[in-house]
This record gives sequence, C-alpha cells and structure tokens, in this order.
Amino acid sequence: MAFESVKKVAEADFPTRWGAFRILGFEGTLPGSSESPNQTGSPAQSGKVEGLVALVMGDVHSKPPLVRIHSQCLTGDVFGSLRCDCRLQLELALSSIAAEEAGILLYEQQEGRGIGLMAKLKAYELQDDGRDTVEANVELGFEADYREYELPARVLKMLGVTQVKLMTNNPDKVSALESAGITVTERVSAEVAPQDSFAAYVRTKQEKMGHIVETMVSDE
Repeated sequence: MAFESVKKVAEADFPTRWGAFRILGFEGTLPGSSESPNQTGSPAQSGKVEGLVALVMGDVHSKPPLVRIHSQCLTGDVFGSLRCDCRLQLELALSSIAAEEAGILLYEQQEGRGIGLMAKLKAYELQDDGRDTVEANVELGFEADYREYELPARVLKMLGVTQVKLMTNNPDKVSALESAGITVTERVSAEVAPQDSFAAYVRTKQEKMGHIVETMVSDE
C-alpha cells in the first residue's frame, strides 16, 4: 500500500481526563476509488481515503517521545468490550503519555485489524462457536492481520518526529516503523492486567501472531 498523498485537515485543543492534548486529523489518499472499508467490510487497503487522528502532548522533539499506534476498536474503545484488551491498552497509552508529560497517540481507522466492523462482528460469531481470532478471520476469507503502518510513519515525519519510544506488544509495528525510516529507540510494553474474558484472545496473538506477552491467565 502506498499513499499518493497525506495531508493534515484539522488541528485543535483537546482537553481530556488525562490532560491537555492537541488533536490533529490527517487523511491519506490511496490509489483507486472503492468505497470505505467501514461500509463494505473489505480490508482497509481498498479504501480511497484512510483517516488518522493524532493526540499530541508536550514537547515531542527534545527527545524520542512515547508513541502508541492504536487501531480503532469500536467495541472495546467505545463500548468497553472485554473480548479484547484494546480499551485497556488505549487508556494505558494515554495515562503513560500524561505521566511523561509528552507523547503521541496515533489512532488509525483499521477496525478489526483491517477487515472492517461488520466483518469483525461476523468473526465474533465464529469465535462464539469455538474459533480463535485468527481462525475466524481466515474462515471469513481474510488474512489474520491486514494492517499496515505507512500512514502513522508518514504522520510522524510530518510532525517532525523521526525517533520514538514505541508502546506495543507487536514486533510488526516496530519493524514497519524502522522500515519507513522511523528509529525505534525502545519498545515499551503495552501489556495490561490479564483478565479471563480475553485470556484466549491475548494468547492467540502471542502464539499465532508473535506478540510479546509476559503475563497470562487461564481461559478455562
């Protein structure tokens, strides 16, 4: 996936319960003119315009800032689902940035690891019947993970940031940023307190997707 262009479309003050951020909206234009993945359920790569929101706090230039690339998860981030650890990771990132008084959260429109919201809900049905998160995606005709990280890398460069401390358990994010010319000086764990409701989900990410997880609980 290669963006024809990336532009900033908006910027404003953004007070939160973690502190004061600046919120910036970016759009990356892709070749082609197919419909939005949120409407069709098709992978994010097929959309014409992909959006990204950046929350920026403090001085992000004097030293490598703490950065989190967070993929949109309506069910977790908004509704508080405990099928996944997404909302807990989002809140961990925001509180950690606030503790350092500087950092960037990059929020990407890649629902369901890029398959779209409706397809993710279909995957939930299959998971209720015993499939894990990877098996469900594959049974629906998708790859385990469609996400790419060119847009976050482009946005970081537009913000004048070329070195970061990256909060992630996913080595693919580290590799993607490094390949795009962003130096990752440190990987900071995004691991949250384990819960039985998403133990199997986290273990599948560890065993089948290579995520780095140190703490695990039983899902039995």
